[in-house]
Amino acid sequence: MMTGGAMSLLSKLRCITVDVTGTLIAYKGELGDYYCMAAKAIGLPCPDYKRVHEGFKLSYTDMAQKYPCFGFSAKIPNVVWWKTVVRDSFVKAGYEYDEETFEKVFRRIYSTFGSAAPYSVFQDSQPFLRWARQKGLIVGLVSNAEYRYQEVILPALGLNKGEWDFGVFSGIEGVEKPDPRIYKLALERAGNIAPEEVLHIGDSMRKDYVPAKSIGMHALLLDRFKTEAAKDWREAGAIVLPDLVSVQQFLESDKLKC
Repeated sequence: MMTGGAMSLLSKLRCITVDVTGTLIAYKGELGDYYCMAAKAIGLPCPDYKRVHEGFKLSYTDMAQKYPCFGFSAKIPNVVWWKTVVRDSFVKAGYEYDEETFEKVFRRIYSTFGSAAPYSVFQDSQPFLRWARQKGLIVGLVSNAEYRYQEVILPALGLNKGEWDFGVFSGIEGVEKPDPRIYKLALERAGNIAPEEVLHIGDSMRKDYVPAKSIGMHALLLDRFKTEAAKDWREAGAIVLPDLVSVQQFLESDKLKC
């Protein structure tokens, strides 16, 4: 029996929102694997993994700053946004293909990353989402991701609309983490519920924990890969758990508040 009239966190919640990449799903292999496969498919040598990876990081960061939310505000089509990133990744890595060759390589890369192929679902993701819904909670996804996550990738991975109630994806909405507005949008989608009735689960202090807490939501962080930063997260007062099995146990135990 609970003492002092305290309510458990779970009994207060009406909704759980969850980050996607790093929380529910992960990338398989390395970026270079997919760039290499695309090049080899048309008879080209495999690009250098390290150079391509470094080129991609620079190119993606540059495009995300110039044209955030996958080009939403500038009305750049998704495919054109990614084509610019991929072309620039190759150029920065020291590979310049003629237009026809690049088009063939790019088409393969773009279609691969629009499928389930480069992703894997953590074993505890589906059971956790089902548990939350069985508890009567509304389940939402909040992700800096483009429209193909909602339309193609997540359903292909078995995380379809039967597992969650709504999604807020930056490429569709035109607002991205860490902007707190993406979390306010999630509250609206959940039925205009109060932030203190929502728990957000993610894997980034800056993109998940801080903005969710800033609008009054509960939040906790997952540290699936035992990152160095997790120590700092705990010192900053965040609840940090290793996986979604632990989150479920934590919510059912009533021991802590987050």
